[in-house]
Amino acid sequence: MFNFFLYRIAQFIALILPLKIGYGLAKFCSDIHYMFADKDRRFVRENLKVIFPEKSRREIRRIRIRMARNFAKYLVDFFRFSKLDSEYVKKNIKIENAHFVTEALSKGKGVIILSAHLGNWELGAVVVALLGYPFWAVVLPHKHKYVDRFFNSQRESKGVKVIPLGKAARMCITVLKKNELLALVGDRDFTESGIAVDFFGKPSIFPKGPAALALNTGAVILPGFMVRNSDDSFTLWMDKPIECNPPVGAERKLRFSDSDLMGVINQYKGVIESYIRKYPDQWYMFKRFWIA
Repeated sequence: MFNFFLYRIAQFIALILPLKIGYGLAKFCSDIHYMFADKDRRFVRENLKVIFPEKSRREIRRIRIRMARNFAKYLVDFFRFSKLDSEYVKKNIKIENAHFVTEALSKGKGVIILSAHLGNWELGAVVVALLGYPFWAVVLPHKHKYVDRFFNSQRESKGVKVIPLGKAARMCITVLKKNELLALVGDRDFTESGIAVDFFGKPSIFPKGPAALALNTGAVILPGFMVRNSDDSFTLWMDKPIECNPPVGAERKLRFSDSDLMGVINQYKGVIESYIRKYPDQWYMFKRFWIA
């Protein structure tokens, strides 16, 4: 219950303050928090060092500080969802390669919008939903039910339909067969049944879900990333669609060989790497990411 009340208080403050002041307060709280978050600092530093082995400790520290502040801003944006409308989108968000969505839907097999824990993926989902597309997102349920309801109500209030992780597979297949949009993050596995992938030259665990669903349904995978610009506006980048050819007899099959899955994952792994390398201070990975 404490976390629930904390989130509601933070939402109240975010809604009553002007956005710039809200961002400033969030950055201040972030700096205070990170003075004491030894474990988070260590894990973020280790992760960034894998991505940028050539950078000095000082350079890594600067990225880490910006990352923490950007994440604080991300929370402010999430708490302010009730203020979002088409006018806000028009004024503050630029969409690049929107035609890729139409092209992917024209295939008639559904579209997997594949993102990562980068930028503001929650805001990206809302923007696509506000554009009028039937939009579903697989989300990790919070262990506290009141917090879980709060987060899901924020999403659903803007037209994002929620599918809880753990009950997702068959519902996802249904969504894709209706030729609708399904959002998944592809950079972190929460199921404990992921697959080892070479990522930035070291082994990490990726979720199998996006690749398995694409193989099962023939859905197009469309990488999409909502990134924050230096002036706190946003750009929603849609990358080139990835089409998969399901193996013969794949329909209604939920498991595939690691070789089949890796064939798909390798097509989008490099895309995720390129965005993380370009926007390292917006990749919110506060846990140790690599296996070794």
